[in-house]
Amino acid sequence: MQISSLFVYAIGFIAQGFFSARMLIQWILSERAKKVVSPDLYWICGLVGSILLFIYGWMRDDFAIILGQLISFYIYIWNLDIKKVWQRIPLLFRIVIAALPLAAICFMLSDAPRFLSSFLHNKAVSLPLLIWGSVGQIIFTLRFVYQWFYSYHRHESILPIGFWVISLIGSSIIVSYGVFRWDPVLILGQSVGFLTYIRNIVLFHKEQKQEKRIEDHLS
Repeated sequence: MQISSLFVYAIGFIAQGFFSARMLIQWILSERAKKVVSPDLYWICGLVGSILLFIYGWMRDDFAIILGQLISFYIYIWNLDIKKVWQRIPLLFRIVIAALPLAAICFMLSDAPRFLSSFLHNKAVSLPLLIWGSVGQIIFTLRFVYQWFYSYHRHESILPIGFWVISLIGSSIIVSYGVFRWDPVLILGQSVGFLTYIRNIVLFHKEQKQEKRIEDHLS
């Protein structure tokens, strides 16, 4: 493997490290609270990991990875904003971070033929496989759209059970895509989340049963 390839994979693994760290933090804090929680560090690690994975997808000429990051990026920021974390970041950094996806889109559109050739006509990824990977990324990213919609109407950052179910489905597709792509970053990064997704679903059901027992006792 060439040094350049090692560098690219290093960025990808560091990005997945941030994603894995957020899951571990969320899991530990949820176990302590005996319910599913939405900690600040979950969204901070997600934002940093998203930036790095976007760079990784760009270097790998992988449109499926880039698509997923573009959709979820601003939802991370929204959650940090509603949790009063975003405001504590210096204004200049907020402007630069918020502008990153827009700058990337403008850069891609500035040379549309090269974009189509490099990303959509990547010889290493057949069209059916690209569609499959993109579907996985879209489903996986829709969990954040769902989380945002759910939280927006409750005016607080919440990670509902639907978020974890969608995560499990989307992650399974991305892992299979990673296997076909021989992409260790996607395989390892997504596989780590399986146990956390399942555990949060279990915690949610335990919490619901506990609430029902309390309601029955009070009635």
